[in-house]
Amino acid sequence: MKHHILFVDDEPLVLQGLQRMLRPMRNEWEMEFATGGPAALERMAQASFDVVVADMRMPGMNGVELLNEVLKRHPQTVRLILSGHADEELIMKCVGITHQYLSKPCDPEALKAAVNRAFTVGVCLNNPRLKELVCKVDRLPSVPSLYMEMVEQLKDPEVDLSAIASTISKDIAMTAKILKLVNSAFFGLRRGITNADEAVAYLGVNTLKTLVLSIHAFAQFEGKRNGKFSLEQLWAHSLQVAGAARLIARAEDAPARLVEEAFVAGMLHDAGQLVLATNLGSQYDAVIAQAHASRSPLESAEAAAFGTTHAEVGGYLLGLWGLPVPVVEAIALHHQPSLSQATGFSALTAVHVAEALCPSADGRPGGSGIVSPDLEYLAAQGLRDRLVAWQAAATEATAAPM
Repeated sequence: MKHHILFVDDEPLVLQGLQRMLRPMRNEWEMEFATGGPAALERMAQASFDVVVADMRMPGMNGVELLNEVLKRHPQTVRLILSGHADEELIMKCVGITHQYLSKPCDPEALKAAVNRAFTVGVCLNNPRLKELVCKVDRLPSVPSLYMEMVEQLKDPEVDLSAIASTISKDIAMTAKILKLVNSAFFGLRRGITNADEAVAYLGVNTLKTLVLSIHAFAQFEGKRNGKFSLEQLWAHSLQVAGAARLIARAEDAPARLVEEAFVAGMLHDAGQLVLATNLGSQYDAVIAQAHASRSPLESAEAAAFGTTHAEVGGYLLGLWGLPVPVVEAIALHHQPSLSQATGFSALTAVHVAEALCPSADGRPGGSGIVSPDLEYLAAQGLRDRLVAWQAAATEATAAPM
């Protein structure tokens, strides 16, 4: 079945250019093009669209105003901004309204990838209740500009580490948090690190990218909750799972890319909890209380209440952010690894096992009440006999509390 996509711009020539550029996608996408916001809303009243891609600055109704209306009238539609205007005020208004911001000129492959991510973040993410819930929430974590700047720098194979350190140093608060983290017991340094240059040299750029992404995602929710949900406990748990997942991957002599994917997914595996706790307030408190009272996994209580889980919410959103598919899958399926079509050891394997072996955010064994990994899944991958070695890795990670 083709996906239905609506492109909106006030310039007919721009729309014609998009139509030509995306012609190769006509066998996969059913595309329509609307000149301006009112025309787009009129068309959306007549037909259902999976994705709307809108320009930012349009006369009469700008992209933010249009996507606000789309959110109200068609909450299940994925909303993207494609604009050549770097207006900071308008961009900030996009947070919570648009799922992703793309800059013009946009590489055709980048645009195709951004649209396709709405449909390819895993089989479990096709849940209509999930899409409806995610599209209705008011506060979504946005991709940090600092992270995107680092990603751009790393496209240059000759980039100097001092340039990365300079990028980190632009954000004083981020630099302070990274230095606090690198000097904590988690990394086990024998001497203190006092500046971004040293942190980059010690941690490596990929680990720093992960920390920037994770710290920003958590920071967006600071001070927003006073109920049963604890941001501090979740941060500590996420850090332990990330550390354990990385050590487990290293114990398997996994390639560096897979080790890094395991660490990223471990840091962000419970990001969906941040979204649910912040947006659903007392409802989510009741779900947490129910899980505690019944001593059942948190995701079971979430599924009963919302028709989806924090794992699916996190996977869906981070898929829209553009994280690699193995990372998104590890986040979305870390409680249900057998749903994956992948075979052998993967980032999903590392995060699933680390989550099961590390204490949960509230101190119980197992990240959500799980006391052991999925043994059938591990046996199917030929990895069940590796549990003893992985337990040692998890113990090492949890021995360094934050």
